[in-house]
Amino acid sequence: MTRSAGEPARVRRSLVALVLVAAVGLAGTALAAIALRNTEQDRLTRALHQRTAMVQQAIAGEVNRYVTSLSDLAAATGAQARLEAAEFSAITGSVDRRRLPGATGLTFVVPAEAARVAAVQAEWRERGATGLTLRPAGPGPHRFAVLHKSLDGTGSSAGMDVTPSAAAVAAMNTAERSFRVTVSRSYRLLKDADVPPDRRQLSFVFVAPVYATSPGAPDAGRFRGWLLLGVRGEDFLREVVAASAGDAVAVTLLDGGEAVADWRPDVRLDADAGLIDTRVAVAQRGWDLRVEATERLLAGTFQGLDKLAWVVGIVLTGLLVALTGAVVTSRNRAERRVDEATAALRDDITRRQEVEQRLRQREAELVGFAGVVAHDLRSPLARIMGYADFLHEEAYDRLDGTQRDFLRRLRSGADHMRVLIDDLLDYATAENRPMATAPVDLRGLAEQVARDRAAERPARVEVGELPTVEGDPTLLRQVLDNLIGNAIKYTPPDREPRVRVGCRALGDGRWRCEVADNGIGIPERDREAVFEAFARADGSQNFPGTGLGLAIVHRIVERHHGTVGIDANPGGGSIFWFTIPERAGSPATSGVEMAGRSAN
Repeated sequence: MTRSAGEPARVRRSLVALVLVAAVGLAGTALAAIALRNTEQDRLTRALHQRTAMVQQAIAGEVNRYVTSLSDLAAATGAQARLEAAEFSAITGSVDRRRLPGATGLTFVVPAEAARVAAVQAEWRERGATGLTLRPAGPGPHRFAVLHKSLDGTGSSAGMDVTPSAAAVAAMNTAERSFRVTVSRSYRLLKDADVPPDRRQLSFVFVAPVYATSPGAPDAGRFRGWLLLGVRGEDFLREVVAASAGDAVAVTLLDGGEAVADWRPDVRLDADAGLIDTRVAVAQRGWDLRVEATERLLAGTFQGLDKLAWVVGIVLTGLLVALTGAVVTSRNRAERRVDEATAALRDDITRRQEVEQRLRQREAELVGFAGVVAHDLRSPLARIMGYADFLHEEAYDRLDGTQRDFLRRLRSGADHMRVLIDDLLDYATAENRPMATAPVDLRGLAEQVARDRAAERPARVEVGELPTVEGDPTLLRQVLDNLIGNAIKYTPPDREPRVRVGCRALGDGRWRCEVADNGIGIPERDREAVFEAFARADGSQNFPGTGLGLAIVHRIVERHHGTVGIDANPGGGSIFWFTIPERAGSPATSGVEMAGRSAN
């Protein structure tokens, strides 16, 4: 078989196509793998933010519960006319570690000058703390723990002077000044001095001021002392965040940049996920949280999508290369088929154009026929209406009831036919009649139409700012007359028609004019169809009309290179709008409102 002269060129094109397909396939695979990697990283970041929010909410919720509980206990303590050891035990009887995770105990602390240590000790022994022995630290003044309830089983701190603890003293001063619960900086509790160093924890104390509130108390209204709640950092963090953090994240609690406690699940950290530093508001202070992702953050989800994308992409690229080779070999046959299909399509387009041309010709003939018919019907109709008016004026009193009813129907039918003929003529000529373009004051036209329409039926028509535009005055008056007339006509008889006419510049060389009414409205499904000839919307059947008014408006506006439409009126009814090219000049600067009852 003789090899054609163009065969080498086709072979070269085929090789180029195969190389391009392979290159595009590999590039697409690389992009997909990168995108999947980024998506996976984004999913990891979102999961870390969600876990951080859960941990933050858990800690904030638990701290708020501590603050609320301590405030309630302080209020109950201050409400006692004479606080005694038995009453303190009753007040704190329901408090335990299940209610306050990580808490070490509740302590009532009172201030004492150095000279009154013995008197304070005797007073509280007399109040029921029989074994109380105050142990001053330093020259004073002192702050002694006189009542204590242990929550961790480590013994009582009653009798201890908390003055050496600067963090606790600072928190007590803040609570006394602010009358609110506060929390101290992290420090090692004085009661933990005997705990082995490897078991000591950094802790906090929540402090609530106690004021005497019982009216019968001798110290009513005065400061009694402080109620302290000790909390060990490691115990608190472990019990509070275990559920929200799980083994998905590691959490570090910091106070003033110092690590106070760690929650570290027995899982390796995920270095790719990074970490999040956030802050939790805590009783007039704030704690810092550092949340780090572990390899279990997205447990149960496949995390090797980028590698899988490479495998799938390479396989698909190979298949595409093979498919391209098969396609290239049959390219000539396909091109011939495309040429055949293109020729058939051209023939079909030609036939469609001929059909459309015939349809346009038929439509023009129908419009002309309608105009001729309407024009020829006017003369006999005028005679009918003339005779009917003559009978009504000259012979009405001599007619019986049935004859009068027939005469009324005759006049009504003739009037309806007159309206229909006028609308047919307007519709037939709206598209083809010559346009006498001139400056048109839309505001003046609208006011004139409003006065004429309000004379037929009382209505409130407000004409706002309208511009002067270039157009056919007669046709534009017909647009406003049809829209304002419809707005009044399609308002229920038991409702006063309220119509608002206004325009605004669209900024692209056009004006948008609106006619808003409070009538029956037009359903959204009918808002396009009503601009077609003889189409009427649902709900308009009980109102007179030919279905040509809006079709005439549509044709006139299109001849002025504009568009028409309908929107729902938020106050009820509809807003009919049309656009028209702008003319140099400023719109009217004031509006006018006319009431139908006073315009006549």
